[in-house]
Formats: sequence, C-alpha cells, structure tokens
Amino acid sequence: MEYRQHNQPGCGGCLLIVGLLLLVTGGAPALMNFLGFIFFSGLFGFFLLIAAFYGFSYYIQRRVSTYESTQTETHKRFVYLLVHILVKIAQSDGHFTKAELATMTNFFQYNLHYDQDQMYWVKQLIKDARDAEEDMNDLLTEFRNSFVYEPRLILLELIYQIIYTKRPVVQDELKQARQVAAFLQIASYDLRTIEAKYMYGRQQTAATAAQSEERYYAVLGLEQGRDFMAIKKAYRKLSMQYHPDKVAHLGEEFKSVAEEKMKEINQAYDYFKKKYNGN
Repeated sequence: MEYRQHNQPGCGGCLLIVGLLLLVTGGAPALMNFLGFIFFSGLFGFFLLIAAFYGFSYYIQRRVSTYESTQTETHKRFVYLLVHILVKIAQSDGHFTKAELATMTNFFQYNLHYDQDQMYWVKQLIKDARDAEEDMNDLLTEFRNSFVYEPRLILLELIYQIIYTKRPVVQDELKQARQVAAFLQIASYDLRTIEAKYMYGRQQTAATAAQSEERYYAVLGLEQGRDFMAIKKAYRKLSMQYHPDKVAHLGEEFKSVAEEKMKEINQAYDYFKKKYNGN
C-alpha cells in the first residue's frame, strides 16, 4: 500500500480543441456559427461553468502535484497513513458526515497550521481515503512496520486531538483509539499521558490544586501518590520519546506537535520539582 503520487493534470481545454478543429476545417465562419449557436441556445453559460470547473480542478491538481514533489517520501507516507486512518475512524459508524469532514480539515488547518497548498493536498487525500476500500488493520500494520515508536506516539496524539474536537466525545471512537494504541504496541503509561491532557482538559484556571496534581501525574503516565524518584524517571523517559528531533523527519508540523507535548511534560515535572524540592 505505497503512497500514490498525484500526477500533474492533463489538458482540460476540450472547447479550445473543438474551436481549433472548426477553424481549420471550416474557417472563421464555421467557428463563429458554432459560438453563436452555443450563445443563442442558452448553452454558453453551461459551457462556461464547465470550463471554469475544469480550470479550477486543473489549478488545484497542479498545486497538489507541485507541493508533493517538494516533500520527502517519509513525510508523504506519514500524512497519507494518518489521513486514511482518521477517515477510517470517522467512518466506523458507517457514515462520514459534513461535520466530520469539517472537523478533520479544521484540525489540519488550525492545529497543524497547514497553508493553502497543504490544505489542497489534505483534501485530496481525504477524498481518496473516503473512496478507498482499505482495511484498518492493513493501514495500521503498514504504519507499525514503517515507523518506529516515537512516530507512533505522534499518530496516537493526533488521533486523540481530532477525537476530542467533537463535543461530546464519541465513545466508540475513543474505544477505537485505544484499540489502535494496543495494535501499535503503545505502552499503557504512554497511552495514559496522551489521554490525560484531553480527559482533564487544558483549562486549569478553575481547577483545584488536587485536580491539577492529578492531571500532572497523568501527563507523566503515573498513578497518584508516586514518589519523586518515580516522577524523575518518568520525566526522563518521556523527554527522550517526545524529543522534537526524533520526529523532525516527519515534517515541521509534527515536530511542533512534539514540542507542544514537551511543554506539557515540562510543566508537570516543574510542578513536582517545586513541590518536593522547593525550587
């Protein structure tokens, strides 16, 4: 299931070709008669719309192909699998709604900060994924065989991001995300760190000290009450796993995801460091 490059579009100027043929075979009068027929029969607007549609499609396909040609195979394959897996999760209830499409495109645009060319690319990948007859296990197997542990964590992080953009959270999708984690051989404490920031929420202004501490333990993948030695050990392990340099080859947007995760891990560790050491 290799990444399929979107080729440069072919010529869509069918009307131009017809016009040239008429001009060659019948001269200018034949061409003018043809144009007059189209205009006066009310078909001119119809053909104009068709021409505009093909022209815009050509423009989009060209932008997608040009962008793809600048990306590494690793980056293209990662995003391809990410999109196809997210679409399969959205289709798990047998439907792919406009709201789910909007959620997915907003996720790439606002969470990953994709520009216009990247969004053209993602929308084409989503369209391909919706029409594809693929098995989720095949997609996950390819992902697991293609990427080491750290990119798998990023994939799971992104799956949770898009699941939690829906309110209320769809429990079947949450259950499927945990199944994906198990399939990708994600350790239970790593899964807990990913779930924590969404389960407890990012808004801590109204949270009590106990609630904040509970969340910080969860961010570090620990049960409440663990001592500082366990906290330090968990922090060091997570710092290695989410170091941005380990996922830089996937693209700048995914490096940013790792950087955001590191901020949360550092925040949790700083809290316990102050609590236990007083500095």
